Amino acid sequence: MNRRKFIKTLGLAAAGAAAAPYILPSGTIFARTGSRRVNHVVFCLFAGGIRNIESVHQHYGNLMPGMLEGEISTATGIHPFPAPPYPVPLAREGTLFKEFRYKDGPTGHFNGHTVAITGVYTDTGLNLRENPTFPTIFEYYRKHNSPSSTALNAWWISNSLGPYPSLNFSRHPDYGPDYGANVINPFSVFNWNAALGNALQFDEKERQLIAQLRGFLDANFKNETTLSSLGIVNTAEDAERLMAFVQKTYNQMYAGQGGFDAPLGLDWSLINSDLYNVFIAEKVIEEFKPELLVLNMTDTDICHQNFTEYLNNLRKADWGVSHLWNFIQSTPGMANDTVLVLVPEHGRNLEPNSIIDNYGRAAIDHTGDATSREIFCMFVGPQGIIPHQRVVGDASSPVGESIDVVRTIAEILGFGPEVPGGMLKGRVLSEALA
Repeated sequence: MNRRKFIKTLGLAAAGAAAAPYILPSGTIFARTGSRRVNHVVFCLFAGGIRNIESVHQHYGNLMPGMLEGEISTATGIHPFPAPPYPVPLAREGTLFKEFRYKDGPTGHFNGHTVAITGVYTDTGLNLRENPTFPTIFEYYRKHNSPSSTALNAWWISNSLGPYPSLNFSRHPDYGPDYGANVINPFSVFNWNAALGNALQFDEKERQLIAQLRGFLDANFKNETTLSSLGIVNTAEDAERLMAFVQKTYNQMYAGQGGFDAPLGLDWSLINSDLYNVFIAEKVIEEFKPELLVLNMTDTDICHQNFTEYLNNLRKADWGVSHLWNFIQSTPGMANDTVLVLVPEHGRNLEPNSIIDNYGRAAIDHTGDATSREIFCMFVGPQGIIPHQRVVGDASSPVGESIDVVRTIAEILGFGPEVPGGMLKGRVLSEALA
């Protein structure tokens, strides 16, 4: 490992407080909660732009054996990978919308994420430097849920910085940061390169730089002015608990403990940012058992320039969600009381671009053709809550669309009836509910 490059990268990631999680208050919640189906929802944006052709249609064999039935792909260039951690494909414990649709708006990653998290289609005027116009699922949950819920129950775990952290709350005058989610970018806060070598391998000056960075992160939790300038107010109790969690996790990373020696039980050579995002999400689940957690996995976006690595990253993302579901089902307080939602933000074009990889496969973009709007969606959960082994929709009769996910989560967590009329644009996906 190039140690100085790690220090520089980690230091730059911390600049401007972008690396520190946003800490939000428990606050006062005003509305009663309706009838819940379960007490926890984990919403995974199986993102980066994924075509149905390679995923649910299995054109190259089954690249998603953790989620789907079918013989595992043996296509040329697909790297061997461990068997999925969960003992059965997730489709056996859920409902698959095999032909789902991202119907309107640009097929861009930030547009797609915004649609998935707000339940409202975007237009070409989306400003990447601003929070969304419409409320997010986090704000609906925190404003219209039970008064006993705190902000530590709502998390947005993004494996990208840029505009993505701003999806934790909107600019809507009736919602906003008081009802937002804690947001963390694992790669920036817990830089996984640190686990590639023992901390003792750093020289004294480099260890001092790391210590300074730890102090910087601590200061962002304690500095009231910094937090206020972000439009964030925090209770002392929540701040202390979150600060302790981040400090403990950072110490584990620095020492190569707490699973950082082999995240998810895998050798570091197999870990990409998607799997690392799952690893940190599981630490959040273990510590807080949140009622609403949203995370994304976007490494399949390499499809713009390397189609075969897109296939490999699709395989890794599938393995990650299998591990995540296995972890949830092994966590007291979450097991048998959680619904997992999986959906890409959009698809990819039918026709390739001009870039050819080492295996002769052409790369593919996502510029808004019909194929780039074809996606899938899966709900996984306890029997009696989510129908098991159900497949809904086909190419001639697609069922469901992107804006339906937020409304369905609101139904599952019981606060849907409290949301003002006209705010949630989609419908409840009744096909996914027993």
